[in-house]
Amino acid sequence: MDVWCKVLVFFTCFFSVTAEIYIVTMEGEPIISYKGGDNGFEATAVESDEKIDTTSELVTSYARHLERKHDMLLGMLFEEGSYKKLYSYKHLINGFAAHVSPDQAEMLRRAPGVKSVDRDWKVRKLTTHTPQFLGLPTDVWPTGGGYDRAGEDIVIGFIDSGIFPHHPSFASHHTSVPYGPHPSYKGKCEDDPHTRKSFCNGKIIGAQHFAEAAKAAGAFNPDIDYASPMDGDGHGSHTAAIAAGNNGITVRMHGYEFGKASGMAPRARIAVYKALYRLFGGFVADVVAAIDQAVHDGVDILSLSVGPNSPPATTKTTFLNPFDATLLGAVKAGVFVAQAAGNGGPFPKTLVSYSPWITTVAAAIDDRRYKNHLTLGNGKMLAGMGLSPSTRPHRSYKMVSANDVLLGSSGMKYNPSDCQKPEVLNKKLVEGNILLCGYSFNFVAGSASIKKVAETAKHLGAAGFVLVVENVSPGTKFDPVPSCIPGILITDVSKSMDLIDYYNVSTSRDWMGRVKEFKAEGSIGDGLEPILHKSAPEVALFSARGPNTKDFSFQDADLLKPDILAPGSLIWSAWSENGTDEANYVGEGFALISGTSMAAPHIAGIAALVKQKHPLWSPAAIKSALMTTSTVIDRAGRPLQAQQYSETETITLVKATPFDYGSGHVNPSAALDPGLIFDAGYEDYIGFLCTTPGIDAHEITNFTNTPCNFKMVHPSNFNTPSIAISHLVRTQTVTRRVTNVADEEETYTITSRMEPAIAIEVSPPAMTVRAGASRTFSVTLTVRSVTGAYSFGEVTLKGSRGHKVTLPVVAMGQKR
Repeated sequence: MDVWCKVLVFFTCFFSVTAEIYIVTMEGEPIISYKGGDNGFEATAVESDEKIDTTSELVTSYARHLERKHDMLLGMLFEEGSYKKLYSYKHLINGFAAHVSPDQAEMLRRAPGVKSVDRDWKVRKLTTHTPQFLGLPTDVWPTGGGYDRAGEDIVIGFIDSGIFPHHPSFASHHTSVPYGPHPSYKGKCEDDPHTRKSFCNGKIIGAQHFAEAAKAAGAFNPDIDYASPMDGDGHGSHTAAIAAGNNGITVRMHGYEFGKASGMAPRARIAVYKALYRLFGGFVADVVAAIDQAVHDGVDILSLSVGPNSPPATTKTTFLNPFDATLLGAVKAGVFVAQAAGNGGPFPKTLVSYSPWITTVAAAIDDRRYKNHLTLGNGKMLAGMGLSPSTRPHRSYKMVSANDVLLGSSGMKYNPSDCQKPEVLNKKLVEGNILLCGYSFNFVAGSASIKKVAETAKHLGAAGFVLVVENVSPGTKFDPVPSCIPGILITDVSKSMDLIDYYNVSTSRDWMGRVKEFKAEGSIGDGLEPILHKSAPEVALFSARGPNTKDFSFQDADLLKPDILAPGSLIWSAWSENGTDEANYVGEGFALISGTSMAAPHIAGIAALVKQKHPLWSPAAIKSALMTTSTVIDRAGRPLQAQQYSETETITLVKATPFDYGSGHVNPSAALDPGLIFDAGYEDYIGFLCTTPGIDAHEITNFTNTPCNFKMVHPSNFNTPSIAISHLVRTQTVTRRVTNVADEEETYTITSRMEPAIAIEVSPPAMTVRAGASRTFSVTLTVRSVTGAYSFGEVTLKGSRGHKVTLPVVAMGQKR
C-alpha cells in the first residue's frame, strides 16, 4: 500500500478536457494463462486449445479479483469523475479500456503494475450460389446428416454490426428439427428496447452489443446505430447468413427471384457481438470487449469481417497489439478465427490481417456473372450490367436524356443527369421512353444510387433507364444492382461514347440547342439470368495482397498471408431492412455485395463443418485441413488467375501467386479428410514471435504473459502449411511436422518444385506415417541467383491411400 500512497502524492491531478480512449494492459496474467500464486487464488490457466470453464468458482473469483485491481488503480490515481472506465478485460488479456486525458494516460504509463498503454484506434468493415459452387449440398452436407444437421451444436460468433433477427435466414422454425438448448454456450440475449422481445430464438443463441468506446468518443448516435444488437447497417446480417443462414431461403427482390440462399453450415448457431456501426466503423476497445465476451461465452468459431483503419500507433510490430493479442488468447482457448484479408487490392502489402494464429481470407470471384446489353436503333449492341428484366420483346423505345427533359431551371439546384429526383424532370417527355442518365461522382461518393435512378424512372413512367459512365477513376468498381424496371449500366467508356454519339446524331435540335424531336431508339436485354463461367475461381481485384508485413515500416514477414481464398464477389445474402450501408439495398431483405468481408464467413462456416466432424481438432488443425486441401486450379483446369490493373488502368487477368490466394481456393469436401495436418499450439505462436527479428522479447511478455522461447531458431520453422523466407541468404533449411489424422497408416512421397532462381530439396523423399503418429521432414532452399523478386514453388506430399497435401513456398534470395 505504501507504493500506492507515493504514487498518489507524486501524481497530482492533471486533467485535460480532451479525453481519449486508451487500452491499458496490466501485470498479472489473465484467466486463460494464470498459473496460480496471486494472493492465494488458484490457477485458472487452460492447456492450449482448451475452453475456459467460466462457470467455475475459481474463474469467477479470479475475474472479480482482476477487475478490483483495475478499479483500485484508477481510483487511487485519479479523482472520481475525472475518468471513465469502459471495460475490464479479464479472460484473454489482463487490462481495461478507459476514457482519460492524455496527461492521465501518461500517468498510467508510469504507474506500478502497468505494462502498456495504447491509444484506441478505429476498425472498419471489410466489405446463394456459393454452396453449390463449393459442392456443399452434394459432397459435404450428406456426410454430416444433411443440410438440417450441417454444423449441429457449433456456435459461430460474429463480431460485426449486429443482426436483423426477423429475417427468414435466421428463423428458428425454418427447420424440420427444432433447436433445443445448447449444451455448453453461456452467452446472454439482450431484448429489443422497443418491442421488449429477445433477439434470440434458438437459431440466434446469443446477442449483445458493445459501444462504450463509441459513446465515449462521441461517435454513437442511438437513432441510427441502435443501442442493441439490431443491425442498423446490413453488413452483420449479411455475414451471419453467409456462414450459418438457414438453407433454401428464396432470394426475392422487386418481384423477381434470384435463387435460394443458404449458409455454409445452415444448422450452426449464431452468436452476435455487435461492435461495428454504420457511419464510423468501430473502436478496438469495443471489439476487444466483444471478443473477450465471445470466448467467455463459449463460441467455437469467430468470424471477423473487420480490420484496422490504420496501424496502431504505439506498437512496433503488426503481430503485437491488444487486438491481435486478444485473438491469440481466443485461439489458445480453442476458438478458430477467420478474418477478412482487407480490400486494398490489387496492390502489394495491403493486408490488414497478419498473425499466424488467425486464418486470413482473400476474396474470389465465383463462376456466376450477370451481364446485359443495350441494342441501339442503328443495330449496335452495347454490353453492360443490370439485374433487370428486358423491355418488351421485339420492340424499340425512344431514348431521352435527363438533361433534355428538365423542368424549367430546376436543374440549377440539383445535378439532373443523376436522375435522383423525379420532380426536376418532365414526366410527359419521359413517359413510355428509355431515360438516359449520367454516372457522376455522386454515385462513387454514395449520395446517388442506382436504386434511386430506377425509382425515378418508374415514377415518371419510363420504359426503362440507361446509366452511362463517361469517365472512370482508377479503382472504381461496378457491381450489378437489381432493378424494379428494365435498366442497364454501361461501364465501358468507349461504349458509352458510342451511345452518346448515336443519341446526338439522331436527336434534332433548334438553334438554342433545345430538342425538336427524339429519334434515338433502343431496347434493353434480360439481365436476370446469370451466366456460369468455367474460368472461376479468380482472385477479385479488391482482395488485399501479400507479402505479409512484420512491422509498420512494411518490412516483409517470414509468414505467408493470406492463408486461403474463398468466394467474396457478388454474394447474395440476408440484409437488414434497417440497413443503410449500401444505398442500392435500403429497405431490402437481401443484398448482392462484394468484399473480403463476404469471404471470411464462408471460411467460418466451412470451419464449423470441419469442427463438427472433428470436434477435438485444434484451430491450427482446422486451418491446416482447409489450407492443404485447397486448389490452385480453376474449373477449366488452368492455374488460378487474379484480376489486376493493366498499364492503361483497365482490369486484366494475370497468373495468380500465393500472395494473391495463399494456399489456394477452399475445397470443403477435401478439408473434411485431409490425411495429414500441420498442428501448432500456443507455445509455437510464442516461438514464432520470439524468433522474428526486430520484436522485443519484453514486448512479447507484456502482451502474452509468457517468457520467450527460441527453440524454433527462425520464424520460418513455425509449423504452418506454407513456407515463406523473405531474406534467403545462401542456403536455409526449414522443418515441418505432420500428423496422420486418417484411420490408417499411409506412405507419402514428397516432391517439390521451385522457380529457377531458388533451388529446392526435400528430405526424406518418402515416409510412412502411422495413424495418429507424427513425422518431420525438411525443406532446403538455396539461392541460385539474386533477382530482387520472390520465387514461388510448392511441396507436395502424395499418399498411398489417395490423400494429397500441398504447401506453397515463397522465398526471396539476398546477397547477404
